[in-house]
Amino acid sequence: MNKFYFNNGAGRSSSSWASSLLSVSGLKSKVYDNSRLKEGDKVVRLPGQPEGVNFDQYAGYVTVDRANGWALFYYFVEAAENSGSKPIVLWLNGGPGCSSLGYGAMEELGSFRVMSDGKTLYRNPYAWNKVANVLFLESPAGVGFSYSNTTSDYARSGDRRTATDALVFLINWFKRFPEYKGRDFFITGESYAGNYVPQLAHAILNNKDRLINLKGITIGNTVINKETDSKGTFDYFWTHALIVDETIRAIHKFCNFSSDAP
Repeated sequence: MNKFYFNNGAGRSSSSWASSLLSVSGLKSKVYDNSRLKEGDKVVRLPGQPEGVNFDQYAGYVTVDRANGWALFYYFVEAAENSGSKPIVLWLNGGPGCSSLGYGAMEELGSFRVMSDGKTLYRNPYAWNKVANVLFLESPAGVGFSYSNTTSDYARSGDRRTATDALVFLINWFKRFPEYKGRDFFITGESYAGNYVPQLAHAILNNKDRLINLKGITIGNTVINKETDSKGTFDYFWTHALIVDETIRAIHKFCNFSSDAP
């Protein structure tokens, strides 16, 4: 999938822990005029899209740092029915470095799957937009179609900046889609999004203006903490009868999963 078909015929590029995320003044300096950009983001069709699609799709760039030319790419699929009353679900793939468009949207919970010919799409019977409006975000910049015009930015990426940029993205996105302001909002993701999701939720909850109606988070197959994740893997094996009692006792007795272990 290397292109979208837009209304205007081409893609467009718009030009403590909590307190250190982004000051109120710093946040306001990164909120830009997003009016009249929504319709240009509307996707008339995807390459190889099947007939009879009954929901609207949007895709495009939201600027999060105009000075450095830092912009994040999104793909938004409205709910197939009653989109005006359904919540918004933000999906983040992990990695770090996995594309939420390539994986989440096209291989997991999105509205379509890619046929074996690599050219045509078919409907996903388990698509999440059957029950929600789903927003896929490519984050941080350098992942998928998201980018920075300042090369040195890529070396400065990290969890804190990723959360900050995602918050700035969301505030600007809601200015582009004002009809969704105040809608119930959920953050979901997998793998390294076990870090991205709760840290973004933390940033939202600690933003003084509380601009986003966050209702909950969901994380699956997550990377949260190496020590507990590694130990939990073997506990899972044991509770599912994949290893015997003697083995799990020996693991608990002799194995050190600490990051400081040799």
